[in-house]
Amino acid sequence: MLAGVLLIVTIGIDREEPEPSGPPPFVVEELKPPPGATAPRAGLPAPEDRPNASDIAALDAWSKKVAGVTQVSARALVAYGRAEMWLRSERPECRITWVTVAGIARVESQHGGFGGAQVGVDGKVTKPIIGVPLNGSPGVKAIPDTDGGRLDGDTQWDRAVGPFQFLPGTWQRYATRAASDGAVADPQNIDDAAVTAARYLCASGGDLGTPEGWWKAVLTYNQSVAYGQDVFSGADAYAAATANLR
Repeated sequence: MLAGVLLIVTIGIDREEPEPSGPPPFVVEELKPPPGATAPRAGLPAPEDRPNASDIAALDAWSKKVAGVTQVSARALVAYGRAEMWLRSERPECRITWVTVAGIARVESQHGGFGGAQVGVDGKVTKPIIGVPLNGSPGVKAIPDTDGGRLDGDTQWDRAVGPFQFLPGTWQRYATRAASDGAVADPQNIDDAAVTAARYLCASGGDLGTPEGWWKAVLTYNQSVAYGQDVFSGADAYAAATANLR
């Protein structure tokens, strides 16, 4: 009987809801602009490239600000920001920005997090990100091996590799090492992959500040309109989130 009384008197008593832990998840709105209709916004610019001085401190500070509003890891953002900085100096007419680089990495590998991988302090993913064999099965192109399995571990068929999912043949043509250490560029290193992706996009699209150039570049990276719209959605969301940062 006492238990019943206790039950009755506790019904209707307001209980404090637990405070949510951390910020709400970053949401990317699904946008479907027609190809060539518009380009994503630019977002907070990456720091100025200073070829004769270290830019690490400025890039770290920038990446932490951007990480706070996009929920992309600061370590990945360092790679995307550096890609913008380098191409701004090397090919200013390209006008590629970090949000496009980030938009591609989001679609290709969840910013290096696909399959439980993480981006390490040195920029390398903690376990290799390797795509399916491109063997002509339904929905998949047939691309026979071009690298002897050196990059993808497959001596019969090519597979896309790394956080930006480069085909071995494309990687071998455009590969760029982001560190001045004399080492070979590594598609599983997000710094190398981000700069290489930016250079490939600039070579493919021309002026990515225009709708025509942006779409040409992204659809060269992957010839699917749905893919381009997915990249656009992420890039524009990152730009909007950082628009008011200084």
